[in-house]
Amino acid sequence: MDYKAIAQQTAQEVLSYNQDTSGWKVVKISKKITVSSKASRKFLGNLYRVEGIIPESTFKLSDFLYQPGNRVAWDKALKVYNMIHRIDSDTFICHTITQSFAMGSISPRDFIDLVYIKRCEGNMNIISSKSVDFPEYPPSSNYVRGYNHPCGYVCSPLKENPAYSKLVMFVQTEMRGKLSPSIIEKTMPSNLVSFVLNAKDGIKSHKAPSGRGHHNSHSSFQKKK
Repeated sequence: MDYKAIAQQTAQEVLSYNQDTSGWKVVKISKKITVSSKASRKFLGNLYRVEGIIPESTFKLSDFLYQPGNRVAWDKALKVYNMIHRIDSDTFICHTITQSFAMGSISPRDFIDLVYIKRCEGNMNIISSKSVDFPEYPPSSNYVRGYNHPCGYVCSPLKENPAYSKLVMFVQTEMRGKLSPSIIEKTMPSNLVSFVLNAKDGIKSHKAPSGRGHHNSHSSFQKKK
């Protein structure tokens, strides 16, 4: 399987979502975060678009969202987030296990995702994610194996204040199992708002004294090959 080609194609799809301005319906606005949705072309469900401002540079935000090392420390929706295969410095495969959602009515899911960071002109970065088959991690009977159709983050400098970033996130997750679509549609917008708030808190506490945190954490990722 040509993982690198799939990763590059997924990033292009995320970029096309970002450029698509038609047909979005706002489903939630909370704490200056806007969630919109439209019917996905990939499966019988929704493609969600989430927009917010993060008081951090695009470089730091992109690196923070891309690196797997401290993800479960700040992303309250996840139990496990492990890099299981490094393809190159911009691309890896990760195994994720979610917490249960909606007061336990959505049981934990696991995912095998191909994650890729693409650096574009104008300091814009795309971090894309898409589920793939990875023979070393077959589905287990402990979890329903979910499927992420092309998802990702688009991070770019805020025009009015380039020290801040505009974060636009796209999510189209097929939960699988025996869930009714209405449960997912009710819970997803709030979960997406929570993700952005958790990321804001996480990147704030991630800043280590004297700016050394980023380098230390990055070296620890390299050891996890």
